Amino acid sequence: MGYLYLIRHAQSEANSQRIMASRLPFGLTESGKTDADLIAAQLSEKVSIQRIISSPLIRARETAESFSRVFAVLCEEDDRISEQDLGIYSGMTYDQVKKEPQYEMNTEKRWNWVPAGGGESYEMIAKRVQSFFASLNTESRENILIVTHAVTFRLIRAVLENTLPLYPSSFPNNGEIWKIDYKGLGQVHPIESLLLGNSRDFVHNP
Repeated sequence: MGYLYLIRHAQSEANSQRIMASRLPFGLTESGKTDADLIAAQLSEKVSIQRIISSPLIRARETAESFSRVFAVLCEEDDRISEQDLGIYSGMTYDQVKKEPQYEMNTEKRWNWVPAGGGESYEMIAKRVQSFFASLNTESRENILIVTHAVTFRLIRAVLENTLPLYPSSFPNNGEIWKIDYKGLGQVHPIESLLLGNSRDFVHNP
């Protein structure tokens, strides 16, 4: 197939306030909107995109809209690439959650940890991510842009590098793009990072 271009949404209001957004309706900051436009324009100088798939959450959709305008491609939505549901911790700041005794601070122990209040474990996220990638047509010649989120990216990388249940502890920056020559589930895929616009500056800082 063509290449996959995965992007973490641009800077959101939750990112700027150090809030754990989960699935709450936080939109992009003005800086995030400007940067999404800039990244889309710069990407268009390098490649053509034939399909855009976004998480349905507003911060992802607003990012995707910048690319839809530049590439003149309608955006599809897929909840399988949405962000982790953090249950009762949704909307807390990073400082607040550190005081919660039942919150799993160790990122290496979240595979089976289910946040109280209807949250998702990393294993649950991995299953929906695997379902999403299994649904992609590897015979297609389309270049596809996929707009998703920080924690979901953690599980996506593990799926692409075929390391599950092990997964990385790091996140991509807001606006960072990963380029993948996708061959299908069960393969080990090299990942090329593209830091366009101001994405180099929007570093995840818990």
